[in-house]
Amino acid sequence: MKIYTVGFTKKSAKVFFEDLLAPSGARRVLDIRARPSSQLSGFAKVSKSGGDFQFLLSRLCDMDYVHVPELAPSDRLLSEYRADELSWDAYSEQYIEGLGEQRVEDDLDQGIFDGGVLLCSEASPEHCHRRLAAEYLQRHWDDVEIIHL
Repeated sequence: MKIYTVGFTKKSAKVFFEDLLAPSGARRVLDIRARPSSQLSGFAKVSKSGGDFQFLLSRLCDMDYVHVPELAPSDRLLSEYRADELSWDAYSEQYIEGLGEQRVEDDLDQGIFDGGVLLCSEASPEHCHRRLAAEYLQRHWDDVEIIHL
């Protein structure tokens, strides 16, 4: 199973859709942001009624869109990290503990993850929960390969 990851900040729509997603071989975007409809999301802003982001994914990349809030960090955790109340290491540890407590690996549909792209806002995976989520799933599911776009 291949699980891809990507962030949209510091990228143009052209780079994001044409250079990263379209040639990747991925089949769907799995949005693991807590608030995908935030105004700060730019071209990756999502609408429940089928917004521009979903349209562009379909048209430019032939990809589906699925929101997976189970992998989003909690509001408290995200707020504390953004306010510099938590180090990256503490944030990572608490995020992983939360996934473990929820046993997300048991409740998520593995079928949608094969060929799925975990999406969040961070430009690179080093300090991003998409990497943590992918690595967590890799530890709990069989034969997971992670590809950071």
